[in-house]
Amino acid sequence: MKMYVKLICFVILLASLSFIAISAQARNTRYFLPIKDVIKMGRANGTLGNDIGLHFGSQSHPPVEARLVTGVVTNKKTNAINSSDRASCKRVMLSALIQLQDRARNEGGNAVINIKSYYRKRTFRSNSQYECHAGDVFSGVALRGDVVRLRY
Repeated sequence: MKMYVKLICFVILLASLSFIAISAQARNTRYFLPIKDVIKMGRANGTLGNDIGLHFGSQSHPPVEARLVTGVVTNKKTNAINSSDRASCKRVMLSALIQLQDRARNEGGNAVINIKSYYRKRTFRSNSQYECHAGDVFSGVALRGDVVRLRY
């Protein structure tokens, strides 16, 4: 009987270890997607405001009147189940941009400049693309930028 219990415990242990190994190899596909598609979608559905400017990479902008907060980071995730990678990436990017705009409003700013992708603290700087990571369950976008008041 003791041998039977040990055998069952051993089988359960092996099954648990194989489940952990499978889970550790989850999909993490990296995409570089156009920013303009997300901005267009956000403005069309009214979730992205026109009152806070969003300037990516080295895009030009009016002179900075006041630098309010540097290095603001957003790290957003969204459910990717029953959704294409690109659709979930657009959805999570929009959420990250909304969060940046909200932060700028709360700080008294009128723009976020120097926005770059900052996934797992690795910088990807572009004027036209953002980095998104898509898996079987979640998609994620992280952004970093500076909240400022621009002189218009």
